[in-house]
Amino acid sequence: MIPSWQPSCSLELIHLRAKLLHEIRSFFYAQNVLEVETPILCQAVGTDPYLEFFSTSQLPDNQDSLYLQTSPEFAMKRLLAANTGSIYQITKAFRKSESGRYHNPEFSMLEWYRLNFNLQQLMDDVELLFSHILPAKFFSEKAQRICYVDVFHQYTGLNALQFERRKYQTAAVRLGFPEAEEVCGDNHTTWLDFLFSHIVQQHLGIAGICMVYEYPACLPSLARLNLENPLVTERVEVFIQGIELGNGYYELTDMQQQKKRFDQEIKLRQKIGAEKVSADERFLAALHSGLPDCSGIAIGLDRILMIISETDKIDDVLAFPIKNA
Repeated sequence: MIPSWQPSCSLELIHLRAKLLHEIRSFFYAQNVLEVETPILCQAVGTDPYLEFFSTSQLPDNQDSLYLQTSPEFAMKRLLAANTGSIYQITKAFRKSESGRYHNPEFSMLEWYRLNFNLQQLMDDVELLFSHILPAKFFSEKAQRICYVDVFHQYTGLNALQFERRKYQTAAVRLGFPEAEEVCGDNHTTWLDFLFSHIVQQHLGIAGICMVYEYPACLPSLARLNLENPLVTERVEVFIQGIELGNGYYELTDMQQQKKRFDQEIKLRQKIGAEKVSADERFLAALHSGLPDCSGIAIGLDRILMIISETDKIDDVLAFPIKNA
């Protein structure tokens, strides 16, 4: 049999992707934000306990494996520490075992960093970019901005900052997810991720753009803690029609605090049996040298195309999704 060779998506969508990339580059050029390029194949990878990654087999002249990047974040921050100024990148990223309606193991990402921007200014920036690349119907009113604690309580009735397992379990049963108890156990972070993704997220951005900010401190990633309320972090996620499009931070610049987070994540990876990794020492050295005050965000471009083209699954906007690659 002759294998299927034709692209999975229409030629119209291939042209639409090219138009989207042009509009993004035009936006950042006008804003004097520098386009950069960083390696996809690197010697270190992130420590997030719940991200699986692709690695090479051992190379003859290299004692260690190399990794396909799950994000260009560490490399871009090394450039920021080298005084590039505000930067952006359109690149490919790779995450193992991610395949489904909104996931392909290889996907396109837009990531950018603005010097001297706080989280509110970053959200302004997101809204401005989206006004250039999304249909006008998403801007009948300003983007909704709501803090995590408020939206979590609105749809679950729970306090996201105060973990009481019995209350969380009761709420999960009431909301139709009795299996949450077995999945989440005593882990507050896992409870928040489970309840947010299964109960809250579907309600976000139904009429337009929704930005959820100030995540609980147990979900910090690479964001700094809020100075006025250390129980929350300076983190934001962007949603349209219940689809998560982006994740951004007022960036943590403290090397010691970042190293401590890496160590905690590495221990958790060991506990849950995830593949062993080491902290990215080059990234930590860049933080030690001095990361300028900045905010940054990563946006999934394939999901943006789904929104623009009103398609139902990510395969519809990819020329060659994994099943046809």
